[in-house]
Amino acid sequence: MAWSYLPNTGADRRAMLSAIGVDSVKELFADVPVNLQLNRLLELPAAMAEADLARHMQTLADKNGSMKDYVCFLGAGVYDHYIPSVVDHILRRSEFYTAYTQYQAEISQGYLQALWEYQSMICEITGMEVSNASLYDGGTAVAEAAMMACAATGRKVIIMPQTIHPHYRDVFRTYAVDRGYELKYSAIADGVTDLAELEKSVGKSVAAVVIQSPNFFGSIEDLKSVAQIVHAQGAYLIAVVDPISLGMLEAPGVLGADIVVGEGQGMGIAPSFGGPYLGFFATTEKLMRKIPGRIVGQTVDSEGDRGFVLTLQAREQHIRREKATSNICSNEALCALAAAIYLSSLGKEGFRQVAGLSLQKAHYAQQQLTNIKGCEQVFTAPFFKEFVVRLSKPVTEVNEALFMDGIIGGLDLGKFYPELTNCMLLCITENRSKADIDRLVSRMGAIL
Repeated sequence: MAWSYLPNTGADRRAMLSAIGVDSVKELFADVPVNLQLNRLLELPAAMAEADLARHMQTLADKNGSMKDYVCFLGAGVYDHYIPSVVDHILRRSEFYTAYTQYQAEISQGYLQALWEYQSMICEITGMEVSNASLYDGGTAVAEAAMMACAATGRKVIIMPQTIHPHYRDVFRTYAVDRGYELKYSAIADGVTDLAELEKSVGKSVAAVVIQSPNFFGSIEDLKSVAQIVHAQGAYLIAVVDPISLGMLEAPGVLGADIVVGEGQGMGIAPSFGGPYLGFFATTEKLMRKIPGRIVGQTVDSEGDRGFVLTLQAREQHIRREKATSNICSNEALCALAAAIYLSSLGKEGFRQVAGLSLQKAHYAQQQLTNIKGCEQVFTAPFFKEFVVRLSKPVTEVNEALFMDGIIGGLDLGKFYPELTNCMLLCITENRSKADIDRLVSRMGAIL
């Protein structure tokens, strides 16, 4: 067998085997039971010339569809926003793309400054005082925020309404099992949190209430009223937000949130199939020393020049385990960099425009769709870029028909909420043109 891509010659391998006292590579695996050994070559096609291999790989890739091939109206936590070309151009620079964790500040100033800028922009759009240098994804950020609230208050109960993303609730429930935390759900009314019921359920044992706004149904919650209810009992308000919505909506920190988290994928990161994504996390200065993950700080060196360092890393890898607030061991630096480039390239006006276009186009789509026989409005609460409609046919059937016509339909809510059987969650971003929306309306009318 040829080893054209490996640098070691046959003589090199024989010398290495001799140095460790064995005659063959097979002897290295002698302790592995024979019944677990493959004892044959892998079933792979024969070697190809580079040009043939490129054609073969392209043939395989063409079996997959992409956003270039389909018009997407699916959201539910992952969104098809436009990504400026400058994002990938900068991300693919080798000093960013191949870099590891910025432990050595003296050789990582560029990356550390970029992450510091990311933190600064997250604080600006959320209205908070401190941001970390990112977490894995939105679900992890929610779970870490809830656990931080429990650690800060000494309480064990977290309340989440059913309007929180189902996956986020599942992530926290998994964390909570071994830590002894209790997750309670609060009622919803017209697609938003039932404030009267919430007020009855918040007591002195509650560490935090988690509110998503816009929530899983796309509806906008009354964060200011929730903050008053929660703070009256000495608990924290954790706001889960779509960062793009903050181009139009008031910053949650201004409305009384103590911790603001969410999924940052919409800021310059392609939807992909399963990631990587970006969890952002911001809070008050009061809670700064309990924040999970890491923070990039600004300082000066011995000569008085500005510099950047990793600081306040309250994880068990760096400090005594009993003092650690989290054992989360990494972040999404490259994705955080993408978000920083995205926000920088758009600027304040561009960021506001993306949010405004998403809002306006979503409302146009909802108006047009609900004029169709067999498609009706479900909630009357204000919404941002996602909304729910009830169909006269099963959502799976409708989505299959749409897909055959090059359209990715909305989420089947009946999979998560039995009471919303035959209901579809649709998402409209600034990427959808009027022609795209009119085409969806036309096909939905024909299908229904």
